[in-house]
Amino acid sequence: MRAVRIHQYGGVDTLKLDTIDKPSINDDDVLIQVNAAAINPVDWKIREGYLQAFIPYELPVTLGWDVAGIVTEVGADVTDIKVGDEVFSRPAIHRDGSYAEFIAVKAEEVAIKSPKLDFSEAAALPLAGITAWQCLVDVADVQPGQRVLVHAGAGGVGHLAIQIAKAKGAVVVATASASNQALLKELGADQAVDYSKAPLAEQIDAVDIVLDTMGGEIQQNSWALLKDNGILVSVVDQPDESVAKANNARSAFVFIEPSRRILEELNTLVDEDKLRPIIEHRFTLETIAEAHLQSQSGRTRGKIVVDVN
Repeated sequence: MRAVRIHQYGGVDTLKLDTIDKPSINDDDVLIQVNAAAINPVDWKIREGYLQAFIPYELPVTLGWDVAGIVTEVGADVTDIKVGDEVFSRPAIHRDGSYAEFIAVKAEEVAIKSPKLDFSEAAALPLAGITAWQCLVDVADVQPGQRVLVHAGAGGVGHLAIQIAKAKGAVVVATASASNQALLKELGADQAVDYSKAPLAEQIDAVDIVLDTMGGEIQQNSWALLKDNGILVSVVDQPDESVAKANNARSAFVFIEPSRRILEELNTLVDEDKLRPIIEHRFTLETIAEAHLQSQSGRTRGKIVVDVN
């Protein structure tokens, strides 16, 4: 099969399209013929070597941890997934990924995709969708009527977070550049905020939950936007607990794991027409380097998809 791998850490020139053997599967795995994969910032952060201490790969490794496709083989212990099922997954990040024509994934990390999603849309949903769900629902326990601030609302996680928060009955405030204000409204945001127009504290009333996908100065400026006992959940920088305490707030850091349960929750929202991923850019295995550069630009609306089969 064809697979895009890195044999060393570095820039986009380390991405090599190789011909290798199809992966063998364990008794608790399924083999998926990949129809589509998606690009996430973690892909190029791993490629650059930023996560070596956290995830010590034995190179070469196939990148990519969003996938949708058709099951072609099931392990001896798998009873709830069958050959021919159309599935999607955010596979375990310590294994070879989805920039390939086939991928082996633990069956428990796989869910049947909604018939309302094509393979590209299904591939766009797992990592960002699980992230948004885990932050807002599992950790922050968003409730109807609560005010939720989603930073970078037009981005991969942000555009799904807006829809999930709205589906849970929240009042959603989202930030984006001037050019993406209309998109925020289309996604369901109750207040669209142009972060370049004025300081956020001058534009936003206090909120119950902040979803931080940016870190740094944006995270630091977000504490003042929280109500007493509000919560800031970050997916990029570990919040300082002493700062949270000084602001009468709570904090959490989320690094997601695979979850069939959440994939099925996302499917339900899709089936109810309350959730839909946006795909702005599409690439192929041959043009993965361009896809990484697009992701690194930080200027993508929605998700970047790789069409494989």
